Amino acid sequence: MIEERIQNIESKVQATGNIPEDTKAELLALLEGLKSEVSALEKTRGEDARSIARFADVSAHEATRSHKKAALIEASLSGLKSSVEGMEAEHPKVVQIVNRLATILSNMGI
Repeated sequence: MIEERIQNIESKVQATGNIPEDTKAELLALLEGLKSEVSALEKTRGEDARSIARFADVSAHEATRSHKKAALIEASLSGLKSSVEGMEAEHPKVVQIVNRLATILSNMGI
């Protein structure tokens, strides 16, 4: 389920025409890393892994909309960042990927 959700995000990113190619490539690379990390995380912290995937999905949706709403982007990114709070010691790679994703998506919402 989590892998499917991240694949859906990848499809959205690939399909959108309002993302520069270099940004799109970076997002896709981060999503690939997130897929791997969250799949491993799912075995030990399933609910957390599902939250990360869901918030990543919502954040990508809001950032790639043709008519962006700043409040929705901000809310979704806040949820995405909150989904990894407290994981820095156990899962630093997940936190790093999520923070980078949030930064890119936030910059797209401007």
